[in-house]
Amino acid sequence: MVLRYLLGTALGLSLGVGQVAAQDAQTFLVTTTADTGDGSLRAALDAASAAQTAARVLITVEGDIAITSGLSYQGTAPLDIAGLGNVIETEANVTLLSVPNGADLSISGLSFHGPGGFSAENRGDLNGPAGKGIAIAVPNDALDTVSLTLTDVSVRHVAGHGIHMSDCSLADDCGSGSGGGGDGSDAGLAITLTNVTIEKVGHGRFDADGFRADERGAGSITFSAIGSHFAGVGADGVELDEGDAGDIIASITDTTFSRNGNYCNPAVFAAFMPQDPEGEFDDNMMAEDAIPGPVVGSPDDTCIEREVDLYDSGFVEEYAFGLDLDDGIDLDEAGEGSIITKMYNTIITGNMDEGVDWDEEGPGDINVTFVATDANFNVDDGYKMSEADDGDIIAIVDTANAAANGGKGFVFEEEDAGDVNVRVSGTTTFKNDDSDDTGLEVVQEDDGAGTLTVVASNIDDGIDAEGVTMQ
Repeated sequence: MVLRYLLGTALGLSLGVGQVAAQDAQTFLVTTTADTGDGSLRAALDAASAAQTAARVLITVEGDIAITSGLSYQGTAPLDIAGLGNVIETEANVTLLSVPNGADLSISGLSFHGPGGFSAENRGDLNGPAGKGIAIAVPNDALDTVSLTLTDVSVRHVAGHGIHMSDCSLADDCGSGSGGGGDGSDAGLAITLTNVTIEKVGHGRFDADGFRADERGAGSITFSAIGSHFAGVGADGVELDEGDAGDIIASITDTTFSRNGNYCNPAVFAAFMPQDPEGEFDDNMMAEDAIPGPVVGSPDDTCIEREVDLYDSGFVEEYAFGLDLDDGIDLDEAGEGSIITKMYNTIITGNMDEGVDWDEEGPGDINVTFVATDANFNVDDGYKMSEADDGDIIAIVDTANAAANGGKGFVFEEEDAGDVNVRVSGTTTFKNDDSDDTGLEVVQEDDGAGTLTVVASNIDDGIDAEGVTMQ
């Protein structure tokens, strides 16, 4: 009941903002597909920016709109853009639509297409920033919720993030989780995506996601995706990063996450890996300067991770190199907040790391519900929930499936003093290959308690339950 109330309240708020803007908006018409001049979309956005009141831009002309430089809405009042299925397209490596002053934004019936052709070998970030589809920046002094509402919108072929909503002073360098750094405003982010497609974006720079939200400061992220698709993205299909006080509250329905995370393409980067990519040694055997150093000279050296563990003596205990591949959907909460999510009738398939990856650090919980979801053929775990501090994991898994993933099917792990309570019903796992036959792993590694209830389910590849009581 609490989860249902939180989701309803948060998502209702985001819809309400757009409705108020539409009622009070000043209207600007787009009557030509020209890039500039009277009646153009660029002119309408400039006029809306200067109006200093809620604005509605109506595209009344059919046909695609080719632009040679990025569009921008400079206003702070809410903006509603309504198209007729038009494509806004560019051959330049630019952000197609920028909203730099934290205005509420609602868009319907439009597509945003970049030039495409990007890869780690043809990067879009070497001579300037990698272009995005839509970018919204929240000022540091913002106080209220900033909303983004997209309906019947698609973004394709841009070098950077497909859509980026940033409440972080470090902008593109914000990073993720507690290690991400950066400051933010007291505002929260409210995101509603309905029939949105983001595909073949994020191949022109490292860690460019399909949809990315960075939130620092006191606010929360509320996120709704209905009937949407995130496919072929260079990094995560969706990444929501709440790195300070505040929750991530997400509802995902009738949506797919497929084939994401391949910017650091193994077929390209294998040639740059050390001849011995890993090693393990006894103490006093291997000096640190005798193992392979960081990789240099690849198309993007940030793709190749290097981890070294040392003994107290300073000698190497072990080292390993690996490629930084990404997930279908990745949620990170690192401050005084929780991850509260519901996923229904959703498919997560063929992603290059985990399919679903939730990480919570600090004094907050993970509260998740998966109903009628399928995670298949992901390179690592199908579903992974990790709680690193004193918070609890509370999970309901109902008629969900995990098959043929390279890691485990489902993982629920509490690494500190919190409790783990997982109920699984009507669920199937099989052929998940993590080398130890685990379809379902539920672990409490510290002082907390745990329960696992499995009802009417077929866990073909086994259950690993540590520190919990099976019922």
